[in-house]
Amino acid sequence: MEGATEKIWMDGEFLPWDEAKIHILTHSLHYGLGVFEGIRCYKTIRGSAVFRLDEHMRRLCDSSHIVGIDLPYDQATLTNAVLETIRVNKIEACYIRPLIWLGYGSMGVNPAGAPVRSMIAVWKWGAYLGEEGLEKGIRVKVSSFTSHHPNSYMTGAKTTGNYAVSQLAKMEAVRSGVDEALMIDPEGFVAQGSGENIFLVRDGILKTPPLHGVLRGITRETVMALAREQGLEIEVVMFARDEVYAADEAFFTGTAAELTPIREVDGRMIGGGKPGPITKRLQTSFFSVVNGEDEAHLSWLTNV
Repeated sequence: MEGATEKIWMDGEFLPWDEAKIHILTHSLHYGLGVFEGIRCYKTIRGSAVFRLDEHMRRLCDSSHIVGIDLPYDQATLTNAVLETIRVNKIEACYIRPLIWLGYGSMGVNPAGAPVRSMIAVWKWGAYLGEEGLEKGIRVKVSSFTSHHPNSYMTGAKTTGNYAVSQLAKMEAVRSGVDEALMIDPEGFVAQGSGENIFLVRDGILKTPPLHGVLRGITRETVMALAREQGLEIEVVMFARDEVYAADEAFFTGTAAELTPIREVDGRMIGGGKPGPITKRLQTSFFSVVNGEDEAHLSWLTNV
């Protein structure tokens, strides 16, 4: 695997990368119930630091609670394990993947008797949608796959099985020759990307869908906070795809995607077909924060 490191934290101990294995009858492998996080550690001007680590680990614990998985460790222990995994691997910047799953011990839809397992892995991972995408924007296609209804799957939890639809949407988009998918909710309104929250700008107003079947994105909340500080008006409102087509600007946010501009949706140019001024300003502010240059938001960084 590209970017692989030396050690993976697994159930409280460090194992060599290639020896961190599970049984073929692992319950979550068959039935898809597990919870995870995606977190980034940046090489800042002040040294390596994890962005909004406490918020991510709280969401991991919340996700576990929502789906009824009893964590074998508390939040503080898991948080310290993340930092120690980065240190052990002697890596300055990385993507961080904590995962809680149901292991080998029982089969059948009822997971009773399956042990709760945990791991934390880190690896080198650059811009998820490409460096060019960050600079010039990406091309997007509205997916034929519908985002989850909040009553069909507990969408407030970041669960492994929830991402099966996201994978189908992403594969469809890439096979169609574009970079990413835009997913519509069961009522016909814009929901999210395959793994990102979406924003659009119209007449200087920043808009994003409500958390109606959409995961509460930590990068989403960060960008909204930065936008408020810049005096931007924000509307959390439902909108259909035609409003995206007519937007002056649009962008995705997420831990992996960071803040990636959208230049085209379904063959329609968004604004001028390049990142707009508000998108660029927010993107600059975001990277100033994660690189440790914004002293007003150093509390969002946890030094390794």
